[in-house]
Amino acid sequence: MTNPIATTIDDLPDAEALLSRSGLEFMQAVLRGELSGPPIGETLGFCLTGVEDGQVTFDGAPAFAAANPMRGLHGGWYGAILDSCMACAVMTRVPRGAYYTTLEYKVNITRAIPLGTLVRATGTVQHSGRSTGIAMGEIRGVDDDRLYATGSTTCLIMQAK
Repeated sequence: MTNPIATTIDDLPDAEALLSRSGLEFMQAVLRGELSGPPIGETLGFCLTGVEDGQVTFDGAPAFAAANPMRGLHGGWYGAILDSCMACAVMTRVPRGAYYTTLEYKVNITRAIPLGTLVRATGTVQHSGRSTGIAMGEIRGVDDDRLYATGSTTCLIMQAK
């Protein structure tokens, strides 16, 4: 199933949709298409494809629009899909009535992703506490399982007031 994509700010899930569910329930609702997926995925050519407790996957294929002047894939594409899978993995551990934001993330590019290559970015939680979550991620080729990049993130978990 394809995630519906928001085209205006009003299409995005509101505070009630977010805070009335646990983070895992929220992410599962996005995967099922009950809530809008992230617009950045539409822009950059990736979408949510898997949600489990502590793990999230996004699949995508970088297009020409994400190329840099040297005819390669811009590093921001790696960062965007890794930030998405890692932070959303942390979201699966966020309790009802709370939300998260990325504090920092790091990307290590191990090889260039050829434009148009289908890849899977997997984020896995390493720690989830009351106020922080830490996850690691990797981008691998769907067809060849080659490792293209790794990443790590720290997210801040906040209670809604």
